[in-house]
Amino acid sequence: MSKATRFARPVWLNRTVIGAGITSALGDVTHESASVILPGFLAVMGIPAAALGAIEGSADALSSFSKLGAGYVADRLGHRKTLVTIGYALTTLMLVFFALATGWVMVLVGRIVGWLGRGIRGPLRDAIMAQAITSETRGRAFGFHRAADSLGAVAGPLLGVVLLSLTDDLHLNDATSSFRVVFWLMLIPGIASVLSFAILVIDEGSSPNPALRFWSTLRALPRDFRRYLGAVGIFGMGDFAPTLLILGATELLTPRLGVVHAAQVAGMLYVGRNVVQTLASFPIGALADKFGHRHVLVCGYALGVATAALMAVAFALHLDSVVVLGSIFALAGLYIAVEEALEASLTASYVEADVRGTSYGALGSVNGIGDFVSSVFVGYLWTAVSPVAGFGLAAAVMAIGTAAMATLAKPTGETR
Repeated sequence: MSKATRFARPVWLNRTVIGAGITSALGDVTHESASVILPGFLAVMGIPAAALGAIEGSADALSSFSKLGAGYVADRLGHRKTLVTIGYALTTLMLVFFALATGWVMVLVGRIVGWLGRGIRGPLRDAIMAQAITSETRGRAFGFHRAADSLGAVAGPLLGVVLLSLTDDLHLNDATSSFRVVFWLMLIPGIASVLSFAILVIDEGSSPNPALRFWSTLRALPRDFRRYLGAVGIFGMGDFAPTLLILGATELLTPRLGVVHAAQVAGMLYVGRNVVQTLASFPIGALADKFGHRHVLVCGYALGVATAALMAVAFALHLDSVVVLGSIFALAGLYIAVEEALEASLTASYVEADVRGTSYGALGSVNGIGDFVSSVFVGYLWTAVSPVAGFGLAAAVMAIGTAAMATLAKPTGETR
């Protein structure tokens, strides 16, 4: 083997995969840095927590359904790259609304614009990536992409907190000025994410299909894929938002550390979860390429069940150990890494290339609806009964979804 061959770049690590990874990392820095300081910004403006819940719920719902619509439009018109670029631009535009906001309505509009962008870009970006790689290397390619995305999720919150601290030391005009400066500064990585996708990513093309009809296309999706979506949806109905994990750690640590210190520690545990997710994404993808994507995804789902069950145990026993909670957060990082990398790669194995936009949109919508349902019922049971009941039911529902995934037939497009 020649030296040049030995050090050649892997065939899956092409310009499109690298460009999508860089774009997602920059996009997540933009989004996460803004998200981590947004609750404080609203609190300074005197906007209640109920408004934040309404803002996030409305934005999540719109994002979920826009994924399906964007996938269908792309399959019909054949303009995937343009729509993805617009999606990243809309997410960046969200920061302008935040920076200029004087009340919750403008924050709501900004969040809706940003989440609409996220809904548009995700399924189509995944469809472009799936076409740019071989079926034998999908795990590694999507794992690399999710690792880059998670790296942004680690850097973003840290950058947001650091910049807020630095701008606060400047003693600007009013209490909201420091937050507004950070929002303006985060336009820089946001604009860079738009440019990197437009310049680096190559869309190998999807032919326009003007005869494509929305409902008939959904009905015509392969039966095995629809069963796959069913298993993903059941698991998703127990897959609660990470903010509930953070809240759980905060409540468990508060009696010993006080609420402020507990919140800080819980926030750092969340950063640790994102670090684990970043480090695990690529190895998990490579493992799936070797042993089968569905088998590894089932194992990842089982880790999700363990995460929810351990949180229920932690509340039942009133555990306030940072080490124990850190282990649970690390487990959460592992299962999220499996879930985000392999749900996307498996979708490409179940469907043909001409409907992948719609298929990825359907996957995103099912996940979004599941996340919304799970967070609502876990939060309700937490308040009405106990955190043990909330996390316990989440574990039970996720276990059913894991069993459903384990019984599926092997997708015809998977080589192993």
